Amino acid sequence: MVRIVTFGTFDLFHIGHLKMLERAKSLGDFLAVGVSSDELNVQKKNRLPVYSLEERIAIIKALKCVDEVFIEHSLEEKSKYCEGFDVFVIGNDWEGKFDHIKTEKLDVIYMPRTPEISTTELIRKIRGEYT
Repeated sequence: MVRIVTFGTFDLFHIGHLKMLERAKSLGDFLAVGVSSDELNVQKKNRLPVYSLEERIAIIKALKCVDEVFIEHSLEEKSKYCEGFDVFVIGNDWEGKFDHIKTEKLDVIYMPRTPEISTTELIRKIRGEYT
């Protein structure tokens, strides 16, 4: 059994999130998803998520491609979160940042993001910052 793990905030869930999770699951048999805590999102993006942690977890748990959901509290603990998994999948916007946790037992795959869609872009659009 090939066990896959990935992480994200998954705020304002969109088609890019879904495509990435489906592609991650296609690499193996079991997909676990770490959902970033509110505090971690502030650390990474300097803002609170729009949806609460509980709402974001409920959305991810409802997806048929997801087998397990847990809370990610720290980027520094990424290698510990990946223990027991065969493949760690992350968006290519993080390219090279997690090469140090690759081992004989854990592969790290940087997956291309879905073009022209991101939570940041959705927030800008909702705010009317551009058309």
